[in-house]
Amino acid sequence: MYIKTKKFTISRIHTYLLVFLKGLFFLAILVMAFSCSKKPIRESKETPALPPLDSFSNGVFVVNEGNFNWGNASVSFINLSDNTVDADLFEPINHRSLGDVAQSMNISGNQGYIVVNNSNKIEIVSLKDFSSVKSLSGFNSPRDIAFVTSDKAYVTNLLGDIMVINLHTMEIKEIIKTSCWTEQMVKFGNLIFVAAIGKYDDPNSKRNAKVLIINSLTDQIIDSIKTGKEPLGMVIDRKEKVWVLCTGGYDNYEAPSLIRIDPLLLIVEKSFPFPNVKDAPSRLCINGTGDTLYFLKNGIFQMPVTALTLSSQPLIPSQGRLFYGLGINPANGNIFASDAVDYVQNGLVYQFSSSTGQLIHSYEVGRIPGSFCFSNASVKN
Repeated sequence: MYIKTKKFTISRIHTYLLVFLKGLFFLAILVMAFSCSKKPIRESKETPALPPLDSFSNGVFVVNEGNFNWGNASVSFINLSDNTVDADLFEPINHRSLGDVAQSMNISGNQGYIVVNNSNKIEIVSLKDFSSVKSLSGFNSPRDIAFVTSDKAYVTNLLGDIMVINLHTMEIKEIIKTSCWTEQMVKFGNLIFVAAIGKYDDPNSKRNAKVLIINSLTDQIIDSIKTGKEPLGMVIDRKEKVWVLCTGGYDNYEAPSLIRIDPLLLIVEKSFPFPNVKDAPSRLCINGTGDTLYFLKNGIFQMPVTALTLSSQPLIPSQGRLFYGLGINPANGNIFASDAVDYVQNGLVYQFSSSTGQLIHSYEVGRIPGSFCFSNASVKN
C-alpha cells in the first residue's frame, strides 16, 4: 500500500512539474513579444507641447481680462501666417490658471511680462513655450509695465506707487512714491512720462490729474504737467511728441480731450477737446511709423499726428459691435479691435485694413479681450 501510494504521488508531481515548465515557457514568449513591440501597451496622456518660439514670430498675443474675481484670465495667440488661434497659451503648459483680470502684456527679449491686475502680480513667461519663469508679486493692483533699460522696468499701480523691477533678479528693487493711480508710460531719452489720475477713492472733482516726469537714472519724480481728467492713454509719435488721451472722468466731470506735450519744454502745446461730455474716447494707439493715432469712440477713429482738428467720423463704425480693446500692428499698420460681446462668453477680435477700414479676418479668443501685444514689436535687450 505504501509503495503503491508512493508511485501515485511521484507521478502526480511529475505531471504538475511538466505543466509548470510549459507555463514558464509560454510566459517567456509573451514577455519577449511585448518587449519587442514598437507600440506601448498603454499610451500616456501628456499635455501636447505648445508651438516653439518661431511660431510666435508673426502674430499677436491677445490679453483676455476674464471676469472680475473669477480667476479666468487668459492669453490667446493669433498666428497671422495662417490665421489660426491658440485660445489659451498659459493654462495648458503650466497646469494652473493665469489669474484674475489680465491687464496688459509686454515683451523684452525672449520673455513675456503679463500684468495680472486683481491677482497683484506679473507673470513672467518664456516665449519658447509660454511656461512660467516666475510669478512676481507685491504690487498694488498693477496696470502697465515699461522697460526702461535692459535690466530695469517700471510698473504702474491702481492704488499708488510705481515699482522699479530688476529684470535680472526679477524682483522689486525700489518703490517710487506717488500716492496716486498711475497708468500708461512712454520713454523719452532718460525721462519716463507717466499718466497719473489722482487718488483712486477720490471723485474727479478732487483728483489732480497730471503726467509725472521721472528721471530714470535716479528713479526720482522731477516734474509734472497738468492734464484733463483721467489721462488713461499715452503714446509718443515720430517727432517725439507725447500724446495723452483724457476721458474727462468716469462721472463725466468734464469734456474729454486729446493733448500733445512737448517733452523738451515740458508743456502742453496743443489740446483737442471732444464735443460730447458723455461720449468718452478710449484706447489711444499709434501705428509703427508714428504718424497716425487711433482711438475708440463708438467706432474706431483714425487721426494723423499733423491734423489740426479731431476726426469727425470713424474710419470703422461699430455697427452693433462692442469694441473694447484696440491695437495696431507695427509691421503693416493693420487695425486689431476686440469685441467683448456680453462680457460672459468668449470674445472676438477683428482685423481691419488701416487704408480702407475693410474687415480682413475675425477670430474667437477668450473672455473680455482687452489689450494686444504684437510679437514683432519685441524689445530686444
